[in-house]
Amino acid sequence: MAKNFIGTSGWSYDHWIGMFYPEDLKKDRWLEFYTESFDSVELNASFYRLPRKKTFQNWGRRTPPEFIFSVKMSRYVTHVKRLLNPEKSLGAFFDSVSGLGDKCSTILIQLPPSMRFDLERVDSFLRGLTGRYRSYRFALECRNKSWFNDGVYNLFRKYGIALCISDTPCYPYAEIVTSDFVYVRLHGHEQLYASNYSDQQLEEWADKIRKWNEKGMDVYVYFDNDANAYAVKNALKLKELLGYST
Repeated sequence: MAKNFIGTSGWSYDHWIGMFYPEDLKKDRWLEFYTESFDSVELNASFYRLPRKKTFQNWGRRTPPEFIFSVKMSRYVTHVKRLLNPEKSLGAFFDSVSGLGDKCSTILIQLPPSMRFDLERVDSFLRGLTGRYRSYRFALECRNKSWFNDGVYNLFRKYGIALCISDTPCYPYAEIVTSDFVYVRLHGHEQLYASNYSDQQLEEWADKIRKWNEKGMDVYVYFDNDANAYAVKNALKLKELLGYST
């Protein structure tokens, strides 16, 4: 049976105090509080600075058995190395992430807007990635229009990579399924990271998720519109529309 994982991109936001987190709740208990409402989170911290393995282990211990993390790949691989000669940096990344054990479901690979598609580079990267780290699912978020064509989609299908369906007001958008699961990032439709999704917009997403589920596909949905705790409110509403208790 297809599963849905709905949550937010990160949980450690000071401006959620009073809007989601109780004002008297200590910060080192935020993750536990988050898991009372959600069974998954997209971990953004790993993009900026790779946490140590024992940090991942600690997060795993603090969450329920069924809780799932999607982990964003280090920007050193995607933005500094730009997918070139990744073996050493990927090894360090996955060694740390392994601290989550089977609680790490999917790896998100976000590319910079300036990075154009290069077949030789991307094919080499994906071949090595999927060959060595077969226990993970991978989603790739492209932000340059050169990636949005049938040749790229077919390459992703070859390696089982999900094209991230990324809703923003400023980057290219394509609702193309290239793997046996779907990965959605909702950054804010009108304002990047800052706009609220209406009930009508969320119902439209719920309809899409139901159709993907009918085809047997798991769906991961993460809200990245953290301003005013919109991400939390929208994620909870989407769960309600899909019939999940919150």
